[in-house]
Amino acid sequence: MAEGKDAHGWAARDASGHLSPYHFSRRVQRDDDVTIKVLFCGLCHTDLHVIKNEFGNAMYPVVPGHEVVGVVTDVGRGVTKFKPGDTVGVGYFVDSCRACDSCGKGTSYCPQLMPTSNGVGLEARTELRGGQTGSWPPCSGCTLQVYMSLHLRRCLDDGGATTQGGFSDVLVVRVHYVVWVPSSLPPAGAAPLLCAGVTVFSPLVQYALNAPGKHLGVVGLGVRVQVWQGVRDEGHRDEAEMVVVGFPSKPLEVPAFGLVTGGKRVAGSAGGGVGECQAMLDFAGEHGITADVEVVGMDYVNTAIQRLERNDVRYGFVVDVAGSKLGVAA
Repeated sequence: MAEGKDAHGWAARDASGHLSPYHFSRRVQRDDDVTIKVLFCGLCHTDLHVIKNEFGNAMYPVVPGHEVVGVVTDVGRGVTKFKPGDTVGVGYFVDSCRACDSCGKGTSYCPQLMPTSNGVGLEARTELRGGQTGSWPPCSGCTLQVYMSLHLRRCLDDGGATTQGGFSDVLVVRVHYVVWVPSSLPPAGAAPLLCAGVTVFSPLVQYALNAPGKHLGVVGLGVRVQVWQGVRDEGHRDEAEMVVVGFPSKPLEVPAFGLVTGGKRVAGSAGGGVGECQAMLDFAGEHGITADVEVVGMDYVNTAIQRLERNDVRYGFVVDVAGSKLGVAA
């Protein structure tokens, strides 16, 4: 069996979320794969949820990171869209069924969506089902924990069972989930656009919130606010829309009277599809839009995690992965 690509990253080994050096293998490059040298990777709050097992599905060791900007070093023989030397990006997911309604529409709600980090590979899911296709899990009693105990330890990342993220020096990704990064964008400032950027861009377009005359407010950025003030306060604009794009620590409470009498609407949006991500990057490149970031080395990442938990950053951390020389012995 051919050996996978040698990789060096930083991983969490338990729910403490502490990251430390981790040596592993990427899968062997396929005909439809793109191999990428990681330059920069943003630190997203979702990474914290994953490495601390706050979603209850962490498959340690976990290499986080899904806001990846890098340079193509190799492509499979079936890839014509990219070539070595191209600057590209990889966002929150790296595979899907490409056959369901969501995939056909170019959205990010495929039931077989595979996250860039801590994801269960489609090949492993099919193997677990005895070669049968379908959504995950294969049955109501087949939990992720059962899958892990039976299958994970013998195939790990290079066999397609789990995905490891962008806090590593190399990625191997199917071409369908790779996007162009315009040359006008600085790579570090572009990295958070792969998640945070498209998370805002997608509902703006989907709900026509970018139409002329629309009034728009963005809640977050570390500012303590009354999230539902727009619904509670009858003096606010009628027929307003609220799109939830994050995971609040407490359930949202919606006062029905203000919602109904004001004709207000509440919706949700999880990231965006690959096409939406490319459109967002093209728009950002045309208008010179990047994220305000603090660039750090990988040796600072645990401090960055602690600061992010305290909202002590304006406005996001980006790890200089290539500059950290992960594969070089100290």
